[in-house]
This record gives sequence, structure tokens and C-alpha cells, in this order.
Amino acid sequence: MGTALVYHEDMTATRLLWDDPECEIERPERLTAALDRLRQRGLEQRCLRLSAREASEEELGLVHSPEYVSLVRETQVLGKEELQALSGQFDAIYFHPSTFHCARLAAGAGLQLVDAVLTGAVQNGLALVRPPGHHSQRAAANGFCVFNNVAIAAAHAKQKHGLHRILVVDWDVHHGQGIQYLFEDDPSVLYFSWHRYEHGRFWPFLRESDADAVGRGQGLGFTVNLPWNQVGMGNADYVAAFLHLLLPLAFEFDPELVLVSAGFDSAIGDPEGQMQATPECFAHLTQLLQVLAGGRVCAVLEGGYHLESLAESVCMTVQTLLGDPAPPLSGPMVPCQSALESIQSARAAQAPHWKSLQQQDVTAVPMSPSSHSPEGRPPPLLPGGPVCKAAASALSSLLDQPCLCPAPSVRTAVALTTPDITLVLPPDVIQQEASALREETEAWARPHESLAREEALTALGKLLYLLDGMLDGQVNSGIAATPASAAAATLDVAVRRGLSHGAQRLLCVALGQLDRPPDLAHDGRSLWLNIRGKEAAALSMFHVSTPLPVMTGGFLSCVLGLVLPLAYGFQPDLVLVALGPGHGLQGPHAALLAAMLRGLAGGRVLALLEEDSTPQLAGILARVLNGEAPPSLGPSSVASPEDVQALMYLRGQLEPQWKMLQCHPHLVA
Repeated sequence: MGTALVYHEDMTATRLLWDDPECEIERPERLTAALDRLRQRGLEQRCLRLSAREASEEELGLVHSPEYVSLVRETQVLGKEELQALSGQFDAIYFHPSTFHCARLAAGAGLQLVDAVLTGAVQNGLALVRPPGHHSQRAAANGFCVFNNVAIAAAHAKQKHGLHRILVVDWDVHHGQGIQYLFEDDPSVLYFSWHRYEHGRFWPFLRESDADAVGRGQGLGFTVNLPWNQVGMGNADYVAAFLHLLLPLAFEFDPELVLVSAGFDSAIGDPEGQMQATPECFAHLTQLLQVLAGGRVCAVLEGGYHLESLAESVCMTVQTLLGDPAPPLSGPMVPCQSALESIQSARAAQAPHWKSLQQQDVTAVPMSPSSHSPEGRPPPLLPGGPVCKAAASALSSLLDQPCLCPAPSVRTAVALTTPDITLVLPPDVIQQEASALREETEAWARPHESLAREEALTALGKLLYLLDGMLDGQVNSGIAATPASAAAATLDVAVRRGLSHGAQRLLCVALGQLDRPPDLAHDGRSLWLNIRGKEAAALSMFHVSTPLPVMTGGFLSCVLGLVLPLAYGFQPDLVLVALGPGHGLQGPHAALLAAMLRGLAGGRVLALLEEDSTPQLAGILARVLNGEAPPSLGPSSVASPEDVQALMYLRGQLEPQWKMLQCHPHLVA
């Protein structure tokens, strides 16, 4: 349905009229730098451009007092000295004769964006606004913020559109205390904020910015604060916060709309935040949020004061909203000790209010490794073992190599053995007819008896052609079909072909009766996750098996607590998702898994289906791989005790080697 970009050039009018070192960083160039970069990248042209309107005083009154709105209105006729005197009555604020107009445009832009998304005119969007809003309170300007743009948008979504569950994600580096105060007793708004805190020594110096501030009254548990107690937080810390804290709560909450207080002072280079997260990280954060609320995501600009970092981060957010795959993250994904302490502190504060966290924090009964090791296979790797150390060293070396991430000419292709007229695909998804050369296909098929039949050979030829297109950068993602009897052999060929034709690190997520080939090299270049294995087993650092959880809550815990942390730690440049015989995965669950794995490998994901899979399954996977949001799973059920035990066992076995699995600081080596 498209992406909206809401903006108005009048929002560049307000500027500081006197010397104030604290306020001088909030300047008009913040908007022009971001907009210029969007135009240079061709991203603005791909969006539905909406000119911001002014919010009415009635709409401002959804969260602000009439007296405060009147006070800001009167600034239009004040002189410089009067404006400076009034500004001094607030914390980190400056007023200008254009402030009232600009601030109404900023609030109105958020309202327009919400209306466009909730009426179905667009799927998502960004409001490029100033002044920012998340510090503003009912009767007070604060921290460059005049009207609380996101809070007004949330209240409007509730009043006009009748929403009952709104998630607000505030990734600005400052605590958005204004939003917290306005909704802290409201269970219809789940507010999540991470922020530089440093044990209360960083602005706004509030005790209620700490993790134990969780809301009040009916809103207990609906305020989630993640305080960063040191600077330098990076990509791994931000992604870990989403996987281990925000997303478990968000799925349990099941929002109808996601609002993002999109402050980019939490990005690298910003003088306010002093953090290390790269602009690409915000593409990943955006993509992770797009699996919620049917993809209805409205981002509204907050802070961001390093113009280059701000412009790049805005571009990354917009291109992800447009459906482009997120670029790979660089460097090892290892959360720091301080980040893990903060995440665990927030989890502990929230656990009394959320079943998903209560289950994860259950201490599993230790299991004997031998009871989870099939005869003739090695037991789970123990921390510090020589094989583990060698594998970890190999992985570290591989992470130093650049990932292949071409810009594809085709985003998604579908290769079926026979075209299905009932298959409904997005207009820009192609149905591939071509195949690899017959001689080449036969050579790859020769070691496998199940690939000798003509039907299987035809399917393999189409898969090889599609896979080569992905490895050569012609196609980003794809779907291929194979006869059920040849599924394991076809997957084996796909893995070997990928590793021999350009992929440095290949992640295979195999569902159903698809065992890892016993002769596949143990060189750290492939990570094999088998879901619907017979039992929970860490057969090696790079070979993990787990039963398919029977409940939606268990499936989500498996994806968020095991699959994605392993995948982000491994950082593949090719992902294979195979739904083999007896996989047992329903369409919406398969779509969610594919959508979340799409954040890896620059979106280079190949899904392998059984030939007799329903056209609906192929269609839904094609849509999510092409950038559409997966369908909602609905309210999350709890995981079964058996699923919890399996997950906790595997995490305990693998955490020493895969640091992204950790959410307890004492496990850091």
C-alpha cells in the first residue's frame, strides 16, 4: 500500500534568536539535511508525499491543557526579549515567533500519518518534523519539545479510530518522560523507551527514568524503561534489547498500531548520545517492528543532532518502510556487560506483569547432555572446550570478511515446477520459468537417488537457476518447490551450491524431517537449525535441533529467544528456510519466521517448499519476502512447560559461544 512521507518546509522557520549553547543544536538544518539525503537516494520519490497540516487546538487538547496551548499561541506576538524570558521558565527550550505554527505542523504531521495508515491509504510512513515532541508535558515545554507529537497521535488513534492497543517505541537517546507521564496509568498504550541514563546523571536526571518505573494504577507494566548506564552502546546492544525485552512484550500486547518516537541522537557520531549504533541498525529495528500490527508503523522524528548520522539513519528507516531489505550489520554481535545488566534489570522489573517474561525467567531443571545426544553423535559443546574455541575462532575470522550484498534488479522470484494459476502474487514478484543447464543439474543430482526422477530433476534445475541469480545479485529473495520425497536431497544441494558459489556464511533453518547432511563440513561456514527435531540438542556450536513448539507463545519464544539471536550472532550472507515433510508450521507462523529472517543477509532468503504445499503458503511467503508485513498471529498464548524447558536447556548450552543469546550479565565471559 506504500509509504507516506509527511513534511512541510515551514517547519524550518523556527530557530534560536539568542546565544544558548544548550539549545543551538536544535536547528533547521536537521530537517533539510534529512530531506536532501532522501532526495539524493531517490527515496522521497518512492513515497506518497503528504504536506503537513496544522493540528487544531482541539487536537492539541487531547494531551495538553488549554492554558498551555494559549501560552504557546501568544508567543507569535512576543519580541525577542520576551521570548527569551519565557523560554527561561522551561528546561532546555527556546521560543520563536513561528514556534506555534511549526509546532502545530509537527503535531498535525503525526495526525495525518496516523490517519493515512489507519484508513489504508498507506501501509506505514515517516513524519519529518520539528520541533520534536516526546519531552513535552501536559502544561510544559521541555527539551526542545513544544507539543507532544507522538502522544497526540496516540490519543487521536484511540479517539477517532477506536484503537485499544497502541505500542510506542522511543529509540531517542533521551528519556521521553512526557509520553510516560501522559500514559503511565493507561493500559491501552504500551510505552517503551531506551535512553542514556548513567544512573540518573544524564539529562533529564529523573528517578522515574529507571527500569523500576513501570507505570501506575491500571497502567502497571505498560511503561517499559531501559536505562543505558554507559555510553558506547552499539548494534548488538540495541538488537539484544529488542529480542530479549521489547518484542516478547510487544507480541504479548498484540498492538493495533506502532508509533515510533524516532530520535537518531542514539546513532553513532551524535554529540548528545555518544553511542555507537550505525545507521544500518535502524533499518533492522524498523524491520523488526514491521512484523507487528500488520505492519502499521508510523515513525515521527524526534532528536538527532549530527547531520550526517541523522540523514543516513532517516534514509535507512525510510527504505526499510518501503520494503527494501535491511543492509547487513558489520562487526561481531556481542552485547556489552552494561547493556546486559540494563536489559536484565528491565526484564526483572517487568516480569510480574508479563507472562512471556515470567516463563523465560523460570529456571529449567538441568538435563543430562547424554539424554539429548542421538547415538553416534557428539554431545553438546561445553564452555571452553577445544572444539568450541576453534569454532569460535573460525567464526571471528569469518566476521572480518566483507559480506556479499548486491543491489538486486528483482526483489523476489518464485520458481515452481509447474505454474499455478491459483497463486496470487504481488505485481512485482516474478514467476521464474528458466532452469539451470541440464548437464549441470544432473551433476549436482547424481549423489542423490531421490533426485533421479524427472520431476525432482526439473525442480532442482529451477532451484539452481534461482539460487545462482541470488548469489550473482540479480534476485534478492526467492521461493522454490520440490517433491516431498526429494526435499532433503534438494536442500543438501542448495546448501552446498550456496557455499561453493559465493556465500561465506550460510544459515539453514530446516523445519520437519530434514536432518543435517552428515558429511557437510564442520568449518563454521554453515549454521544448521532444525525446528521439529526429535529433541532439544546442541549437537555442536553450528548444529542445533529443537522440537517445534506446540503453542504460539512457545513458537515466538523459540524465534525471539533462540533462532534470531543465533542468526544475528552468526551474521549469514545467505539464509535458507526449508519447510520439509511434517514441518507442521501454519501459514501465518511460516510468514512471521520468513519476515524476521529477512532482516539477515541483506534480505537474501530462499524458501524451499514441498511441491504439494498450498498456493496460499507460497503466496504469503512471497509477499513477506517482498517486504509486506506478515499477518498478525493474534494474542499470544503461553508456551508449554516442555517448550520452555527445551528453550532454556538450549540457551544454557549455547550462551557461552553465542553471546546474542545472553540476557543475564553474569554469563559474560
